[in-house]
Amino acid sequence: MFLSRFVLAFIFLSSLLLFPANSIRLFKAEDESDLFMEAPVYQNGPHCPVLAIHSVVKHGSCPQNVFFHFIASDSSSVVPTQLTRIVKSVFPSLSFKVYVFQKKLVRDLVSSSIRQALDNPLNYARIYLADLLETCIQKVIYLDSDTIVVDNIQKLWNINLTGSRTIGAPEYCNANFDKYFTSDFWSNPRFSKVFEGKRACYFNTGVMVMDLGRWRQGDYTREIEKWMRVQKDKRIYELGSLPPFLLVFGGDIEAIDHRWNQHGLGGDNLVNSCRTLHPGPISLLHWSGKGKPWVRLDAKRPCSVDFLWAPYDLYKFHGYSRHRQLDGFRFDSL
Repeated sequence: MFLSRFVLAFIFLSSLLLFPANSIRLFKAEDESDLFMEAPVYQNGPHCPVLAIHSVVKHGSCPQNVFFHFIASDSSSVVPTQLTRIVKSVFPSLSFKVYVFQKKLVRDLVSSSIRQALDNPLNYARIYLADLLETCIQKVIYLDSDTIVVDNIQKLWNINLTGSRTIGAPEYCNANFDKYFTSDFWSNPRFSKVFEGKRACYFNTGVMVMDLGRWRQGDYTREIEKWMRVQKDKRIYELGSLPPFLLVFGGDIEAIDHRWNQHGLGGDNLVNSCRTLHPGPISLLHWSGKGKPWVRLDAKRPCSVDFLWAPYDLYKFHGYSRHRQLDGFRFDSL
C-alpha cells in the first residue's frame, strides 16, 4: 500500500552491473566519470505524491519517488566510493545508497556450480537483504543488473503479497522442477518432503517483490543457510543461489504475470547462443544466461535482442550504432 509519501525501493547487485563475473569490461579512463554519458533528468508529473536504473526512471510515472539500493562486494575492483561517484555522475538527481556485502558471510557456504559465474559470493547477497538494509525498509523490488524495465515499475510495486507470502515473482509451472535437484535429493525422504502438499514451481530470483518485514519474522536467511550447509555435505543441487530459494519458498510465492520477467535472453548456459523474445506483452527484459548484452555489444557480436538493451546503456565506448533499426522487431510493442 502507498502512503501519501511513498518510496519505491530497488536492489541492484552493483558490481555485477559494472564488472560481471563471467565477462569483465575493462575501464581505461583515469576519471570514471568520463566513461558514461549523463542521463536525462526525469521528474515527477503533477499527479505524483510528494516525494536497471535508466530504464526504471525513464518509464516510471513518478521517478523521483524511486530509491535505489546498490549492493557492492567488498572484493570488487570497484570500491563503494568509486561506485557512488559513478552513479552520481550519470544520475545527479538519483536517490540511492551503496551497501557493502562482505563475502565472508558466505565463504564457507558457497558450493561449486555448473557455471563458474554463479559461484561469485555476490550472487548470494539477495539472501541477506533483510540484514543489510535498515529495519525500517519493509518492502523492496529486487532486480538483477542484467535487466531493463520497459513499463511503469509502480505496477509491479502495487502487487500485494497475499496471506503470509514473503516473495512475489513470475512462476513457470511447465518447467521440469525435478531437474533443479539431484537424484540424491529426490531419493532422500528427509529432503524431498519439504515439497509435500505443495505445487512447487520454478521461479527466477532475478526479479522479486520482497516483504522484508515477513522475511525477518520468518528468519528466512537462516533457513536458506541451512540448505546451503546441506548442499556442502550432500550435493543436492547444481545451480548456485537459486535452488535454496526454491527449497524455502517453492509452492508459496505470489505468482506475478510473466510479462515482468522475460528471462533467458542471455542464451543457453552451456552454449553462447541467441534467443528471441517470447510472444506476449513485455514489461521487463532479463538477460539471464551465459551471454550478456554489454559483452556482445563490446565484442561487436550482438544478438538481435541486445539492441533492445543498447538505448539504455550509457557507457560511452561501445562499438555499435545506437540508432540501428532491426527488421522484425516491434519496439513500439514494448
